[in-house]
Formats: sequence, structure tokens, C-alpha cells
Amino acid sequence: MRAFIFPGQGSQSVGMGLEEYRERGRVRDIFDRANGVLGYRLSDVMFEGPVEKLTATEHAQPALFIHSLALYDMLESPEPAMAAGHSLGEYAALTAAGAIPFDDALRLVDARSRAMAEAGSERPGTMGAIIGLDDDVVAGICARISEGDRIVVPANYNSDGQVVVSGTVEGVRGALEEAKGAGARMAREINVSGAFHSPLMEPAAEKFSEALADAPIGDARFPVYMNAVAEPVTDGGEIRELLRKQLTSPVLWTQSVNRMIADGATEFIEVGAGNVLQKLVSRISRTVTTSGVATMEDVDRFNEN
Repeated sequence: MRAFIFPGQGSQSVGMGLEEYRERGRVRDIFDRANGVLGYRLSDVMFEGPVEKLTATEHAQPALFIHSLALYDMLESPEPAMAAGHSLGEYAALTAAGAIPFDDALRLVDARSRAMAEAGSERPGTMGAIIGLDDDVVAGICARISEGDRIVVPANYNSDGQVVVSGTVEGVRGALEEAKGAGARMAREINVSGAFHSPLMEPAAEKFSEALADAPIGDARFPVYMNAVAEPVTDGGEIRELLRKQLTSPVLWTQSVNRMIADGATEFIEVGAGNVLQKLVSRISRTVTTSGVATMEDVDRFNEN
């Protein structure tokens, strides 16, 4: 049973989509349409950079969304049984499933990215990666460290023994130090613009709720395993609620992949830039196959099989 997965922020790179834009009219139409929706030529930032501009949250998120959907649109009879996306990637998964029209999903991604960037400026924070400790150990460390304005929470459960924490600078650094003392193989701060998937994103969630309230969100054609609950969701009302919750809740990626496997997934195909999710899935389970569609060559290979 085939599952499609869509990458999140961090997988972007300068030049993404350029070959496809030059060679395929369908891709060109999607990128030009997206530029019109956004009101500026994001495609120029994607194709030419500089990397610092593309990495900015307000550019990286819509860029990755557009790229993933352009690749997905070129696939002939993809026929996924289910889908999921990591954080931002959830929007590509929902669009692929027909729950949100492309233009409206892009407007949501744009609003989400700007709200998150603004919250990151208003309530500065950071994130850190911890490898080599059980999930409950990391959660316990976060609970002990968090007190008053010193905030740190698990933000991404990426694979067994790999958790990203998020919060105030003091909170995250305290958790990383304690993780090292507890025997973590690695505990280091990540260069990000905010404390994503933590309580510090509550202002972003409140602001984003306005955009969500007006967005046309319907039922999905196939189940999307959503980050905040790690369960299959098709109901449009539930999707709307969980998209808001996602901003301040941890990304339950390990739990989502395990649930998808339990529900019959045997093949995971990452559609979008990079191969981060393929690596995570391979770490979570050795019983499934993984592959990726990140270039035009990948698309042609998929369509030939």
C-alpha cells in the first residue's frame, strides 16, 4: 500500500524547480499562477536565491509547498492510499488529497509563514536536536527545565531516539545540557528563526486562525495522517481545527509513520525537495520501502513504473 509524504521547512535549496519550470509547461503554469496568488515572483527567489532570502520562513514555506505540488501534478496515476506531511508539508498532503484548493492552500501557507516569522521576532526562541535518548526521557527533561519564562517542549518526534525541542533560548540550552548529561549522542542548537511548535507560537496561531476561518476546507479524498494527532483524518472540520493546533503542538512524525504502517502502508514516497523524510522513515521501520520524487528524472522514473 502506497503512502505519499511531503517535506517541511529546511529541505529548500536554491535552484529548486528550475529545470522543471524550463522543461514542462504544466510546471511553468503552476509557478506563474503561484506568483500571481502571492503578488510577487517567488520563483525568482527559488531559482536564483540568495540562499539567505530563500531560507527565510516567509519564502521557504511557500517555495516548498509550490515545489511539492508541481512535482505531484506531473505524476501519472499516483493513487496514494494515504498521505502525510512534516509540519509545512501537511499543506501539500491536504492539497494532494483535494481537501484544500491549490490557490487557497498557498494563501494559507503564506499567512502561516508570515505569522510564524512575526511571532519569532516578537517572542524570540530557538530549537535544538537531541539524538540518542528515549522520547519519554527527553519529555521529562523538558518538564523539569520549564518554569516561568524558561520554556522548552518536545517539538518534533522525528524518529526513534531523535527529538527536536523548542522554546526560549534559556530553556532550550538548559535542556540540551541536561540531555548531554543523560547520555545523548548529540544535543545541539539548530539555526532557526523561532521556537516553532511550542507555546511561543501562540500569537502566530491566533493570527493564523483568521485566515483559517475564511479558507474553503473540505473533506479529503484519502486519509491524511495529521501531525498533531498521528491519526488518519478526512473530515474538513477536523482538518481546520488540527491545522491551527499544529502551530503550537509537537509534530508526531514517528507516531504518524508507525500508524500508517499499522494501517497497511508498505511503500513511502517523498514528493518534494531533499530526502529528509525518506531517511526518517527508514530509521523508524526497516520493513517498508522508501523512494523520492525530487527532480524531473524522478518524475519520469515514477511514471515509467
